[in-house]
Amino acid sequence: MTSAIRTKICGLTTADSVAAAVDAGAAYVGFVFFAKSPRNVDIETARNLAADVPPGVCKVALVVNADDATLDAITDRVPLDMLQLHGAETPERVSEIKARYGLPVMKAVGIREADDLAQIDVYAEVADQLLIDAKAPKGADLPGGNGLAFDWSLLSGRRWPCPWMLAGGLTPDNAMRAANLTGANQLDVSSGVETAPGLKDADKIAAFVAALGPQPPKLF
Repeated sequence: MTSAIRTKICGLTTADSVAAAVDAGAAYVGFVFFAKSPRNVDIETARNLAADVPPGVCKVALVVNADDATLDAITDRVPLDMLQLHGAETPERVSEIKARYGLPVMKAVGIREADDLAQIDVYAEVADQLLIDAKAPKGADLPGGNGLAFDWSLLSGRRWPCPWMLAGGLTPDNAMRAANLTGANQLDVSSGVETAPGLKDADKIAAFVAALGPQPPKLF
């Protein structure tokens, strides 16, 4: 039985959704900087939203294959605690970003089948955290946030040398089962707490966090 499960509510776009995540007890809140996403926010919006996040809740910027100019603009204006790389960034690029910005880096790794697991080990050597997500369908516009799950049993009994988070197809109804099957003590949800793409639902956010039991202490 997995216990002390932290939650990340990703793709927040409004002050109400940020408040709902914080009030529910989420450990992380995520802001998406990717134009193709229905959850995309501009830098000034993210700056204002991040300002409302209390100490102890980790503010994460999700980017996809972002260049230095883009990351410079985001990090210069938005008070962040972590960068999430959700594209095809190489291990070398992960290391470059860590060194340049001095922020912890979470690298997303897409999984569909057992052969995909090997790349987790590679990124575990350079990232501060991993986000293990369902691999996007071929030709999909979004690398994540598609509401898809993978075979969670692929992760059963596996551990890595850095903290990791499970994502992909999670909802209030399956969150605890996913945690128990994988051994994850951190879960990331976006579309699973929405009423429409990009529109978060406060009741679903609260239900998701509540389904995992009492939240562990704040991160910092």
